[in-house]
Amino acid sequence: MTKRDYKETINLPKTAFPMKASLAQREPEQLKQWQQDDIYQKIRQHKKAAQKFILHDGPPYANGNIHLGHAENKILKDIIVKAKNLSGFDAPYVPGWDCHGLPIEHKIEKKFGKAGAKIDAKTFRQKCREYAAKQMQIQSQEFQRLGIFGDWQNPYMTMDPLFEANVIRAFAKMIENGHLVRGQKPVHWCLDCASALAEAEVEYQDKASPAIDVGFEVIEQEVLLEKFSCEDKNITTPIQVVIWTTTPWTLPANQAVCLHRDLDYVLLKCQEKYLVLAADLIVSCTQRYGCDDYTELAKVKGEQLEGILLQHPFYDRQVPITLGEHVTLETGTGCVHTAPAHGLDDYFIGQQYDLPLDNPVDQKGCFNADVALFANLHVFKANQAIIDELKAKQHLIHEQSITHSYPHCWRHKTPLIFRATPQWFFSMEQADLRDNALNALEGITFIPESGKKRLTTMIANRPDWCISRQRTWGVPLALFIDKQTGECHPDTVALLYQVAERVEQHGVEAWYDLKQEDFIKTDTEKYQKSLDILDVWFDSGVTHYCVLEQNPQLQKPAEVYLEGSDQHRGWFQSSLLTAMGMHEAAPFKTLLTHGFIVDAQGHKMSKSVGNVASPEKIMKTLGADIIRLWVAASDYRGEVSVSDEIFKRTSDSYRRLRNTARYLLANLNDYDPEAHVVPVEAMLALDKYIVAKAYRLQQQIKDHYDAYQFLQVQQIIHHFCAMDLGAFYLDVIKDRQYTTKTDSLARRSAQTAMYHVLHALVRWIAPILSFTAEEIWRYIPGEKAGSVFMTEWYDGLFDIADQTTLAIPAWEKIIQVRDAVNKVLEAHRNAGDIGAPLDAEVKLFCQDELAETLAQLEDELKFVFITSSAIVVKQPPPTQAEASDIEGLWLQVIRSKYKKCIRCWHHRADVGANTAHPEICLRCVENVDGDGEQRQFA
Repeated sequence: MTKRDYKETINLPKTAFPMKASLAQREPEQLKQWQQDDIYQKIRQHKKAAQKFILHDGPPYANGNIHLGHAENKILKDIIVKAKNLSGFDAPYVPGWDCHGLPIEHKIEKKFGKAGAKIDAKTFRQKCREYAAKQMQIQSQEFQRLGIFGDWQNPYMTMDPLFEANVIRAFAKMIENGHLVRGQKPVHWCLDCASALAEAEVEYQDKASPAIDVGFEVIEQEVLLEKFSCEDKNITTPIQVVIWTTTPWTLPANQAVCLHRDLDYVLLKCQEKYLVLAADLIVSCTQRYGCDDYTELAKVKGEQLEGILLQHPFYDRQVPITLGEHVTLETGTGCVHTAPAHGLDDYFIGQQYDLPLDNPVDQKGCFNADVALFANLHVFKANQAIIDELKAKQHLIHEQSITHSYPHCWRHKTPLIFRATPQWFFSMEQADLRDNALNALEGITFIPESGKKRLTTMIANRPDWCISRQRTWGVPLALFIDKQTGECHPDTVALLYQVAERVEQHGVEAWYDLKQEDFIKTDTEKYQKSLDILDVWFDSGVTHYCVLEQNPQLQKPAEVYLEGSDQHRGWFQSSLLTAMGMHEAAPFKTLLTHGFIVDAQGHKMSKSVGNVASPEKIMKTLGADIIRLWVAASDYRGEVSVSDEIFKRTSDSYRRLRNTARYLLANLNDYDPEAHVVPVEAMLALDKYIVAKAYRLQQQIKDHYDAYQFLQVQQIIHHFCAMDLGAFYLDVIKDRQYTTKTDSLARRSAQTAMYHVLHALVRWIAPILSFTAEEIWRYIPGEKAGSVFMTEWYDGLFDIADQTTLAIPAWEKIIQVRDAVNKVLEAHRNAGDIGAPLDAEVKLFCQDELAETLAQLEDELKFVFITSSAIVVKQPPPTQAEASDIEGLWLQVIRSKYKKCIRCWHHRADVGANTAHPEICLRCVENVDGDGEQRQFA
């Protein structure tokens, strides 16, 4: 008899869904389709009646191509927004850009020169605007290439005239509520910017500085000796109170020496000198001075020395001893040189003791022409000249160079100085801004929780907010200022609203073009327009007003603000302070922060170091979905590592997900959900189990998405694909799927389960693997929405009660037994006793509950183990049985003596029993020529 080829009777998987992802080639095509379909607006229309969920975009700076930090930030936001849409919310995403400020000015200065020099200010601003617009276009395209959904056609821009006008209105509201003050306070001053900087624009780097100990001679020596109760009242050698400083250039502005009232101070004879310094620092100071021969003459509390006059070390100026809580024993001498113009602590001491606020340094960092000894010298060059003068006057006790942490401009990376200049501030105290902001933090959710302490500390300790900048490109500080007093016009709030109307129509140039007589009708000549601009952190800080309140798609407060952890000192803080200052309500409910991107060695990404990984390069090789999966699979709350090895592992994980989806699709190639769906009650037990498993996992996945725990989402999905599906369910059902009749209940039940699982899985991955999910969606059979993003979490899943026969706990026990059986089978295979598992017959010796659980599967237990036979024996094991990994379970594995069916590969006694089919078993005969075998369980 001619042998029959049974291949055509096997239901082999088939799909056009590509095995090779080729993301770099396919993703741009999908992106183009989304753009043509206007998918974002379709989602908005679809969700227009739903409850809103607002994630407010902190604006990136419109300068340069995006880096992996940008990608991490935008992808995290996109995951949240897409997951919320799947949860039934209307979750719009309006991207924005921060367009003003120094980096853009710096670019234009390098190309065209400084405003007012080689180029007029108006043209300069126009060049800045053109540059920012170009940068925004580049970044927008790059963000969209990452698969970020948003209103890219209508983003917000801080340089939009309406936005600029609303910034001025927000400024007016802050003034109306009593937060604006004018003062000549010391602020961080960048010599390259020639401008004051905000706290968020300051970073700390190591710097080498001269560290000097300087003696201030006591003028009223008898009074000092009396305070010390010193036995020797006849000391005629000058006594010096010793200060220590790393900024010698600030000494010309010295107005006092500050001690701590509760510290002990000693009068020390050190070789031939008489010195006053903190008692606890005697050892460190004398070691520094190289003085082994010293005597402690007397001791007194700092408060006893208040008011004693000292002689400035090189000027004809008497300065008092003052007291301050900022004096510590960490370094120095316990006696702090105090120049109110060059430090905040010094400034507050100056206020307390009514000291002169003498600022001898101009905006370029040079001493003024009338400064004795050091006129016109740059402050950093003046350090040595001042040290030489101290030596000449014999007041230099010690000199050395140290490397220490020092404030630098975050843009120029150059050292800053503290310099008192007339500036405008938002007072942290005047209208309870600090207390109100701190109280508001109690109602905010922080992720991670450590963010609360960080932000609380920063707000509690921050100085008044200097909001004026001596720059060109930004929103004008639109004040009319009294030429004599420096105060703003008494009708300032009303005037600001009038100016805002002009700016809304004509942009910021309206401020520079307007005639003040059109606004100020009386005493016009008494006032002048301010030429300062507002701090750019105010621009972005008031987006809660300029965007959330003005855009009808959005609302306030936002559910989430999500940015890098550095924004506790930046956007989070400026947003909170302005919202409290304007409306006494926080602009956000949750603050979520992510860490920085670091390389495999933990080093921060830096162009200068050369360890920057470009998203564009990665997308051209691996695809955007690999970057998205890397973000989701990282614990974003801390530093996030990136390397070739990490992206290789991410790609491997991606392939597992893709191959799982492909296998599901391949087994649904002839499945019509309308015609072939099997009702729940008729489905096989194993199929019910996998759908119920997916149902329970979907609850967990939704919870993790809601808690912004994307790593857990990714882990659950990966484990489900690799273990629940790949290692178990899909492996077990191959026999049933391939060998049973095409239209049998056994096969359609499995297909129905896979259909349900695939519909759930594609939604689970959609917020993360957006391109891949949409690609999978197109291949799923049956009627469905035009996009996976036009759906919600799949509602076709179902649960089964734990007390049900063969419920989830029973199957989990069966899976454990299967793993134990596989381990023993593998040992026999390695020993050469069997080839494939289907060569084996297994006996399972067990008792009680375990035996009852396994016995429920009856003869179909063999399909779970993929062996030719599996029998449960409720007897003590024979001596030849092997103990398994499960307590109370012994196994006996033998090689089957029966022939192998060429169709199903099972070894069975009935192979050849039907003479018409001599090479196949009767089960296969039934599936080929009969009504088809019946299955109940697996």
